[in-house]
Amino acid sequence: MPSTAILTLLLLSLVSASADDPNNECVYSIYVKTGPWIKSGTDSKISLTVSDATSRSVTVPNLESWGLMGPKYDYYERDNLDIFAGRGPCIGAPICRLNLTSDGTGPHHGWYCEYLEITSTGPHKQCAQTAFYVEQWLATDAAPYQLTAVLDGCKREEAESEKRRLVVGKAVEKGAVAE
Repeated sequence: MPSTAILTLLLLSLVSASADDPNNECVYSIYVKTGPWIKSGTDSKISLTVSDATSRSVTVPNLESWGLMGPKYDYYERDNLDIFAGRGPCIGAPICRLNLTSDGTGPHHGWYCEYLEITSTGPHKQCAQTAFYVEQWLATDAAPYQLTAVLDGCKREEAESEKRRLVVGKAVEKGAVAE
């Protein structure tokens, strides 16, 4: 009996140590497509929070800090596809909720985001991918006159399935209609 208690304590300490292990972080790759219209681009700071169905989340306060396009690259410009990657705590798959926010600053504050696609993977985790079709202005001078877009597909059946790709938004992709 005492050896069982010692073994249990040892296992508990290993589990808690692995939960605090920085190597237990996931890698998030993000593609952001800006609209093709004049004034679609922005110089504002863009932040995002993504969540799973249990409300575990990852926040990136300044998405440009995760940018992979180079130090002098001008992100969020008209018709651009920008690429970002970073590490953060692992959350469940699929990612089903997006809060995308502009701080509304800079000479070109309005921004039209067509879509954001995020892929996540980590130690002992399969890859999971979600496409969020934002299709909205983040601006105070264009409808819907908001600097934040929230898309939530967590209540959809697909978010609870074992599928590794989720589509959220108004777009239709290969027969999968998103909310």
